[in-house]
Amino acid sequence: MTSYLSIPQANTVTGGARDMSRTRRRGKDGHGGQASMLSSIVNLLNTIVGAGTLAMPSVLAHTGIMLGVLLIVWSGTIAAFGLYLQSRCARYLDRGTSSFFALSQITYPNAAVLFDMAIAIKCFGVGVSYMIIIGDLMPGVVLGFNGNADSVPYLVDRQFWITAFMLLIIPLSFLRRLDSLKYTSLIALVSIGYLIVLVVYHFAVDPHADSSKIRVIEWGGAISTLTTLPVIVFAYTCHQNMFSIINELKSDSPSSVVGVIGTSIGSAASIYILVSITGYITFGNDVVGNIISMYPTGVASTIGKAAIVVLVLFSIPLQIHPCRASLDAVLNWRPNRSQPTNGRPGSPLLTPSGATRGDHGGGAPMSDTRFAALTTAILILAYITALSVTSLARVLAFVGSTGSTSISFILPGLFYYKISDPESIHHQRLMKEDDDMDDSGSSDVEDGRLAQSSGSIQSATAAGGAQPVWRWRRKFRWDMEHLEHGLLRKLSLALAVYGMIVMAVCLALNIFFNPSH
Repeated sequence: MTSYLSIPQANTVTGGARDMSRTRRRGKDGHGGQASMLSSIVNLLNTIVGAGTLAMPSVLAHTGIMLGVLLIVWSGTIAAFGLYLQSRCARYLDRGTSSFFALSQITYPNAAVLFDMAIAIKCFGVGVSYMIIIGDLMPGVVLGFNGNADSVPYLVDRQFWITAFMLLIIPLSFLRRLDSLKYTSLIALVSIGYLIVLVVYHFAVDPHADSSKIRVIEWGGAISTLTTLPVIVFAYTCHQNMFSIINELKSDSPSSVVGVIGTSIGSAASIYILVSITGYITFGNDVVGNIISMYPTGVASTIGKAAIVVLVLFSIPLQIHPCRASLDAVLNWRPNRSQPTNGRPGSPLLTPSGATRGDHGGGAPMSDTRFAALTTAILILAYITALSVTSLARVLAFVGSTGSTSISFILPGLFYYKISDPESIHHQRLMKEDDDMDDSGSSDVEDGRLAQSSGSIQSATAAGGAQPVWRWRRKFRWDMEHLEHGLLRKLSLALAVYGMIVMAVCLALNIFFNPSH
């Protein structure tokens, strides 16, 4: 009979326990995050929920209520899985150093610059669109509160309001840590709360659209439905900030990370479903991309427009943060550069345990001068673009089709599939480190268990060589862990393929059809 003692000691625990041991080990190096779960949820939720909420009712006008709700839930589930894969990838990097750049350097080093360039362009485009929204809505907000405001030309000038709000955007954009934005994110979420109340209120008091203009089961056709896909995918895109959330979490245990992901995505999906159904039933198939514009001019709708301005205002720094980090990585990238070996085994990218981590998860911290220069350059370029372009609808459709699908689906899937390969040196080194951690963390317990039951073990062995129960449990956990790992790798590859298909479909729609939202 083969003895189960030959099974490595690391297999005495499940993957979740391994993650917990990694969390404890990481906590000892002095680089644990300071952000609470609540602040992380608020920041991630604010990254997810934005102006796209206003377009959700129009999605149902193309898909019908049942299919639209299914698409919203499905897209949220897929987005959450991408976030979860990012958290699994973060296990292969030291605490506080996780980033797309760091992962690409140990998986697809020659393509690292392309990945970060896509992230930078996507975040920059979204930030510019938010500035344009401010310029478009503020004249209406001023007129809503003061009908004679047009007598003062600059008060209804979009360029004036973009310039004025830059005075608020600039200081927020120079904050290094996402956790520093938790209060502004909370204000932004209050704005979303007001918009939800406004939509639901009009649903409750206003007459509903004629039943002939409301689709419940039927849909508007394949093409009409597929044109809404970029809107839904874009609505859940928050993956550019996920690594920063993980880096700053006080506890990056599996339960904490899954809690942040589940709460954020679940809350966003609930908001989208509520707004989409109530808004769609109110106006039926006549609903437009920005539902607030359909309500009659009044104090309530004017406050709603102001709430949108507040929402996008505090969302811009959340786009500047990953844009700056990715741009820094692009500028620092060198092809075929050798990997330093002074990091911990399995993380050739990383600095010694006592070194200071950079914003982007690389070994070298971003200097204050470089940080200020990159932030200034991004803000100036975004400001000039927002002043020059009155509508970025079509541009953002392409950015969303490429950037959102890449960040949400393709990159998390490909990174995890590559780095978790059982033959990968990074995976083997991670397992070895977990073995060492498991040995030191569980040996005392098992020794005690053996000592307490030594008499029964000796008796069982003498009677027929039966193995202790804990050894059977250890083998079962080991088998289940390998089964889970294999399934997760297959699903990660499926996610990447799914992202490529979605990207191709979205690009085709933007080339041959005008984006409707």
